[in-house]
Amino acid sequence: MKNEEPARILVVDDESDTTDLLSFKLENEGFVTKVTNIPQKALGLVREFRPDLIILDIMMPDLNGYQICHTLKADRELRPIPVIFLTARGEPEDRIKGLETGVDDYVAKPFDSRELILRVRAVLKRAVEAKSAASRQLQLGNLLADRDLHQVYVDDEAVMLTLTEFKLLQLLMENPNQVLSRETLLSRVWNYESDTETRTVDTHVRRLREKLGSCSGMIETVRGVGYRMVEFSPSES
Repeated sequence: MKNEEPARILVVDDESDTTDLLSFKLENEGFVTKVTNIPQKALGLVREFRPDLIILDIMMPDLNGYQICHTLKADRELRPIPVIFLTARGEPEDRIKGLETGVDDYVAKPFDSRELILRVRAVLKRAVEAKSAASRQLQLGNLLADRDLHQVYVDDEAVMLTLTEFKLLQLLMENPNQVLSRETLLSRVWNYESDTETRTVDTHVRRLREKLGSCSGMIETVRGVGYRMVEFSPSES
């Protein structure tokens, strides 16, 4: 059985004593770490190091932890990386402000390194579980389909589909921007080999569009061929 790669953790804190201690403790626990005492370098290191988790101080000169976290959460590529705030500001209002920025946990200084390690492991576990759940979902724009639950959401509202409609939508969403012929859809959704029933596809696509509401335009007709799924913003339609 192949061993899993150790989690990568980036520590951002302007105090070298803190980063030295955390680097030592985390590496003793088997993590791969990178640290910086210069907050302006944090975002560059995130892109270069690709951490599985970031431990981020709040009160730092020139660029504070709130600003760094806001930038991370505004970036679609970096947003999923979990963040733990580590700070001397431990008042309830500070914790609330920290959590409102989208961080995953909040640890006040002075901290117990054993407790921090436990929190790191807990946040990493939740991140793995969230990634696993996300892999079961298909999303294009405001349209989301859950493979396990056979449930579809349009603009966060549940939409009831038949099993065949769901299979049709799933196949289209799994192949975004690709034209799927009616014959291909018949074969993979209905298991039909004949091309004599292509009107079945058209009928189901029409019903599916009716149910998808604001996302109906995401299923495009390619004349003489079939259909394709495209991502678009309903406001642009």
